[in-house]
Formats: sequence, C-alpha cells, structure tokens
Amino acid sequence: MAEKQPGPQLRTAGGIRYELTRKKVKNLNIRVREDGTVAVSVPLRTSAEAADRFVAERAQWVQEARERARRRAARDAQPLPDRETALAYFTAMSDEVYPAFAEVLGGHKPVIKVRSMTSRWGVCFMAKRQITFALQLYHMPPAAQIYVVVHEYCHFLQPNHSPAFWAEVAKLLPDWKARRALLK
Repeated sequence: MAEKQPGPQLRTAGGIRYELTRKKVKNLNIRVREDGTVAVSVPLRTSAEAADRFVAERAQWVQEARERARRRAARDAQPLPDRETALAYFTAMSDEVYPAFAEVLGGHKPVIKVRSMTSRWGVCFMAKRQITFALQLYHMPPAAQIYVVVHEYCHFLQPNHSPAFWAEVAKLLPDWKARRALLK
C-alpha cells in the first residue's frame, strides 16, 4: 500500500506566505498561481527550513511574478475588441510595416486576420501569405504590437526562430527585446 502524503502546509518566509507540499520530486519547485498565491513543492525528505530558505532567496522573483500575474489579470478582464475594430487596427499597423517586405512578398500584401488566441500573439502562414493576430494583442502597448507585426512579417524571410531570423527582426527593431518584454 502506498504511503499517504501529508496535505499542504501554510508557511511564511522572506515575507512570502506559501503553501508547502512534499512530493515525490527531485527538485524544489516554486510556482506563483494566477491568483498570486505561492505553491512550493519539495522532495519528501526536505526540511521545512530548507523550503523556507528556498522561498526567501527567491522573494524578489516571487514579487515580480505576482506583479506580472496582477497585470495579466487586469488585461484579461478587459473585454476583447470586436473583430472588425481589431482587423482595421492591425491592418493599418501591417500597412506601415509592409513596405519593408514588399519585395520579398512580390508586391502583394499578406491577408490579415484576427482571432482570439490564448498562447500566441500572432501566427504567420507563409504558404497562404497570411498573418493572424490575437485579439488580446489589441490591449498591449503599441511598441509591443509593432514588435509582433514585425516578428510575423520576418517569418516571410526566415520561417523559424534561428539567429538569422532574430537578425532580421533587429534590422527593423534594434530594441526588439525590450518590446518583447512588454508582452510578458
């Protein structure tokens, strides 16, 4: 018969209140949930004091993760724009970027589409000459939006995320890393 694991234990370390669970895992793991609560799982024989040290050492990271979760929740609470509004918006943004790619696209603009997506900001379908943007991108900062537009257009030059792809992105947006960080 399998040994029954004790339930989660509430603890505080480094100013962080967290839920400690002992499991059959190899490493100490920390997770900030969407609601901002913190869960820590540790190997069965790890002491509570070792878990406390682990959390205290990562207190700054936990606070930053909580802030990201708070911003994400606030953004997700905003209603999505209607498709027509979002399509017009991203088409106009695409039209600004298109001239840099007109030659490789043979003078034909890609088809722009929008839809709700939860794990991507945009998708480029090279064979169909189509770029689809997430409706959720509409609520992101303009600098981040332009980054996504350029990112998807660069897939017409490089189909993957190789160093050559990132070099193409950097040609148009030298600050692309800072812009991408706005999406996180």
